[in-house]
Amino acid sequence: MPESRRPKPNRVLLKLSGEAFCRPGGFGIDTDELGVIAQEVQSAASAGAQVAVVVGGGNIIRGAELAKAGSIQQATADYMGMLGTVMNGVALKEKLTQLGVDSRVMSALDIRAMAEPFIRGRALRHLEKGRVVILAAGTGNPFFTTDSCAALRATELKCDVLLKATKVDGVYDSDPNKNPHAVRYDRLTFAEALAKRLGIMDMTALAMCQEQNIPVLVFDFKLQGNIRRVIEGDPIGTLVTRDPG
Repeated sequence: MPESRRPKPNRVLLKLSGEAFCRPGGFGIDTDELGVIAQEVQSAASAGAQVAVVVGGGNIIRGAELAKAGSIQQATADYMGMLGTVMNGVALKEKLTQLGVDSRVMSALDIRAMAEPFIRGRALRHLEKGRVVILAAGTGNPFFTTDSCAALRATELKCDVLLKATKVDGVYDSDPNKNPHAVRYDRLTFAEALAKRLGIMDMTALAMCQEQNIPVLVFDFKLQGNIRRVIEGDPIGTLVTRDPG
């Protein structure tokens, strides 16, 4: 039976892929797409929730693909990917500033000319003061994805839910773009998601959310107003929890 309402979160972590910053199949930062992202984050912040954002960097560089090509060691390629996330984070911060949203970029790598270092207590104070906190450079370590960073930061910042922004409106039992009969889940447990290998996040990130009991909401970010709808308790997307609903 479909849910009527969900609890309103006080503090959320939004995980954005690098691809959200460019048009489908594109590269770099598209100004229109950047504007959409900033407006959605602004709307969510104005709804009263504290918002942290973890950004990917796949629109700039894909470290894993460089490493597979064999010319660059994976650790080095991963650090290059972290720099891509810093570019996206700084761009998002600038756009939010134009919209009048107080925000800070915090980086796991020391790049003081562009971002504050990530310090948990400082990040919490920013959130408590109503600032949007943009978290860049992943965990600061190679061999960890930005999904793992999102799970880690959601844990450190005591977020009520991790919002996984995707191109589809939830989690399906197969690819809805290839299978017209694919079935969407309203709710899943972490155990089910891991057992079925549904590809929500990487296994490390999903296992951390399960252990720390942080719900993951998978939703269509491109649909205008969806982040605000989540914060207002609308039952959109697929909610993944430790215990059955």
